[in-house]
Amino acid sequence: MRRGTFRDGTVDYAAVGATQAPDLMQYPPERSAPAEESWRIGSGEARFAGAGEALLSWAAQRGAGLSLKDVRPASGPMYSGVSFDAEGNPVAPSRTEADQRFDGDGTPFVAGGTTITLEGRVAGLNAGGELRVIFAVEEPRRVGFALGTMGGSVVSGEESFMLDWRDNDEVWFTVRAFDAPVAVLYRMLPALVRRRRRELFTRYLRAISPLYTTPA
Repeated sequence: MRRGTFRDGTVDYAAVGATQAPDLMQYPPERSAPAEESWRIGSGEARFAGAGEALLSWAAQRGAGLSLKDVRPASGPMYSGVSFDAEGNPVAPSRTEADQRFDGDGTPFVAGGTTITLEGRVAGLNAGGELRVIFAVEEPRRVGFALGTMGGSVVSGEESFMLDWRDNDEVWFTVRAFDAPVAVLYRMLPALVRRRRRELFTRYLRAISPLYTTPA
């Protein structure tokens, strides 16, 4: 796992890492709308490895129709970021040293502390902004990361993307998020926050899962 510098003060919300809280859906951060979806995307080690490679090379974001701009890995001493187990307890990273990886067009893979700018719209709604990788996990049966907003978005909050290769050989993709409206229109019409989130979740799944079919 590539380590990346992370400073709480760079994000624009207080509940850093809360997408990993087991009670997120019952007790979301104040003024935030929580969301969570899990999908079985296949079975076996090959499926897990392929999905993990795609996820860490920003396939979910690109598949959602968003453009990555100004991807900046953390400089200086590297830190993997905050990670949590299934009960919400902080855990140490399983891997601490690895060479920085790049995708085919030279974009750095996901790493803790990386800052990115996303540009684009979903369902006519702004989905861009500046984000930071809060944590990145790369374990034998678990791969994923979380992104936190830093500014320039219509909402403030965090979303996490996790792949789990379970003991029964099934591979599951889980996306969790909480969003608090920032833009005036979104504060006046909170339903827009939920609409934006639903569309993003659908696009993330389509990008990662070969089993996905568009609902009739």
